[in-house]
Amino acid sequence: MKQNTAHSIAHVLIEALPYIQRFANKTVVVKFGGNAMVDDALKHSFARDIVLMKLVGLNPVVVHGGGPQIGDLLKRLGKTSEFIDGMRVTDSETMDVVEMVLGGLVNKEIVNLINRHGGKAVGLTGKDGDFIRARRINLKKSAPEALEPEIIDLGHVGEVGSIDPAVLTMLNNSDFIPVIAPIGVGDDGHSYNINADLVAGKVAEVLKAEKLILLTNTPGILDKQGVLLTGLSVHDVDNLLQDGTLFGGMIPKTRCATDALKGGVASVHIIDGRVEHAVLLELFTDQGVGTLLLSRPR
Repeated sequence: MKQNTAHSIAHVLIEALPYIQRFANKTVVVKFGGNAMVDDALKHSFARDIVLMKLVGLNPVVVHGGGPQIGDLLKRLGKTSEFIDGMRVTDSETMDVVEMVLGGLVNKEIVNLINRHGGKAVGLTGKDGDFIRARRINLKKSAPEALEPEIIDLGHVGEVGSIDPAVLTMLNNSDFIPVIAPIGVGDDGHSYNINADLVAGKVAEVLKAEKLILLTNTPGILDKQGVLLTGLSVHDVDNLLQDGTLFGGMIPKTRCATDALKGGVASVHIIDGRVEHAVLLELFTDQGVGTLLLSRPR
């Protein structure tokens, strides 16, 4: 029995070797979110995955969300969360809570977890080094009876204007692991809450990342029968969007993925964050645990 176990371990290591060699010194951006952020066992397995990636020669960069944690604190403070088209309406008071939760509580917990498992993580928001510049989002709503679309002010909700990679490059070159909260600063000096998937995609673009990995609460991209799809191209994703296979929260996630591919990221992986060590399984095994997206068919 012991010999079989040893043989299995050796097989796993041999299978991982070519992937470790291929990705040495390459940057991998990982968007951390969903169940993986709230389940203790999954949080620890994620932290170990990131530390191991760094130790074997990759340059991991973590971008995290935190919507449920923001909602919980707002509820405890007696403030009702309002959403329009999936985006949280964020007044100045709510933005203070967003910064406290994302840039403080959640960010430092992830940093602490990675450091406890032997890594050297540094927590950042886009305000550090002014590296994420944001633009305010104003939502347009059309109504049949209106001559012009209604402009809805979402408050401190933004999109990525630009990213200066200097801080991240410095940290990577110094063997630190950047952990980024998706908060940017506008030309007006105000803070803006930005969708974490969008920040991860733009960070991957500017760093010319080898891979962008998006953790989700699903096995990956599923067809209409619920079967996992793998090896998709940008064209395939466009077709899935047009025929309604992709809907809800998967729409912005796949658009972020295809934008990253068009921006020069070699591949994007949408994987099941509910699986322990999902990141390592996707990176270093032949089978993987999600959907691989490429700019064009293999």
